[in-house]
Amino acid sequence: MARPDDLAPATAGSAADPTDPGSRAPTARADVLFAGGGMVGLTLACALARAGLEVAVIDRETPAEVASLSYDGRASAIALGSKRVFEQIGLWARIEEEASPIWDIRVADGHPLRGVSPLFLHYDHAEVGTDPFGWIIENRVIRQGLHALAADLSRQTGRLHLMAPAGVERIERGPAVARAHLADGRVVAADLAIAADGKFSRQREAAAIKTTGWTYDQVSIVCTVRHERSHEGTAVELFLPGGPFAMLPMTENRSNVVWSENKDLAPRFLAMDDAAFLSELKTRFGDWLGEIELAGPRFSYPLSLSHAETYTARRFALIGDAAHAIHPIAGQGLNMGLRDVAAMAEVLVDARRLGLDVGSASTLKDYERWRRFDNVLLAGVTDALTRLFSNDVAPLRLARDVGLAAVDRTPPAKQFLMRHAMGVVGDLPRMVRGEPL
Repeated sequence: MARPDDLAPATAGSAADPTDPGSRAPTARADVLFAGGGMVGLTLACALARAGLEVAVIDRETPAEVASLSYDGRASAIALGSKRVFEQIGLWARIEEEASPIWDIRVADGHPLRGVSPLFLHYDHAEVGTDPFGWIIENRVIRQGLHALAADLSRQTGRLHLMAPAGVERIERGPAVARAHLADGRVVAADLAIAADGKFSRQREAAAIKTTGWTYDQVSIVCTVRHERSHEGTAVELFLPGGPFAMLPMTENRSNVVWSENKDLAPRFLAMDDAAFLSELKTRFGDWLGEIELAGPRFSYPLSLSHAETYTARRFALIGDAAHAIHPIAGQGLNMGLRDVAAMAEVLVDARRLGLDVGSASTLKDYERWRRFDNVLLAGVTDALTRLFSNDVAPLRLARDVGLAAVDRTPPAKQFLMRHAMGVVGDLPRMVRGEPL
C-alpha cells in the first residue's frame, strides 16, 4: 500500500483556498478524500482510482482488524446489479469462490410454537432468467478482497492511498477545497470530501446534516450454522412475532442466520450457553436441513432506520449508511450503498472527463437527485414490512398470509418483485448495468 507521503504535495493554486484567511498549505492533495474505508467507501475509492482520479481513504481501523473473524459476523446478500459493480472494479474474481448463489427464495409467516404457515411466497430464479437472484458473501470476505484490490491499485496506479489507522478530527470545507485534519496532525486536501463512516457518521453530524429516523424495538442476532443437508441455494425468511428470521445460504454447507428479536428478549438468548442457544435456533430453523451446529461466534446489532435530510453540502457528500440505514428485513442495505457507489462514480468520472469540478454543487446534486427517490422508497417499504410482520395479531397474520399467497399466484407482480430484488429495476448507472465507467 502506498504511503500517505506519496500523495502529491499541494502546489500553488492547486489546493489552498485564498479566500480563507486561516488557510495554510496542506501536506497532501487528492481529487477525492474519504472519511471511512468500509465496504461502500472502499468500493467507490477503487472505482474512482481505476478511472483515473486520485483518492485518499482515511480509516480508523487497519485492514487486518476489519477482516478478522471477531469483527463482524454478518454476511451480505449481493444482488445481481451489485455483483456487476464488483466485476467492474475487479473485485468479483477475488471473492467469487466464497460466494454462494441464491437460486430460490421462500417467504412465509411463522411462529416458534405453531410452525410455518402453509401459505407462502416462492421466488424461483428460472422465472426471470438464468442468473441467480444474488449471492451470500461474508462481510469479512468482501473486506479482505477490497483491501487486497486497493493494495494492488495503489502499487499499479499510484492513485489510491489508504491511510489507516488514522482518524479524521474535522473537515474544513471552503469554496474551492475540502481539508481533512487528521488526529496525528496531517492534513489532506481534495476537491471533494465523502463521508463513508457509517450509520452514526461523525462527519455527517459535523456538517450539521440532520437525519430522520427511529429505533426499532428489535435487536438483530447474527450467527453462522453448519447443517447436515445441502441448502441447494435456497434462502428462507420467516416472519415471526419478534421479527424476521432469515436463513441465508453460504458456502461449505453453512447458513448465515439473521434473527431479529424483541430487544427485551434478545439479551436472554444471547446469554444462553451454546446448547440452549442451538435449541432455540432449531425451534425456529426447523428440520429442513437436518441437524445444525454453530460454526462461529454470535453477534448482536441494534436495529434502526435513519435517512439524511440531504446527501450533500459544500464540497461534501454522504454515501452508504452515512446517508441511509434500514432494517435488514429485505437484505438490501449494502445493495443500496453499492448503487450509491455506481451513481456517484458515474457523475464524478463524467464531470472529470468534461473538465468540470468534481466537487461542485451541480455535480453533487446530480448524484443526490439520482439516488434519493430509490433510497426513500426502499426505506419506506422495509419499514412498512417490519411493522406489518413483526407481531402476532390474528387479523394481520391472516392478511399477510393471504397477501403472500396472492403475490405468489400473480406472475407479473411476482416477476417485478424478483427483478427488483436482483437490483436491475429503475434508472440504473452504467456499472449496475454491467458497463464500464
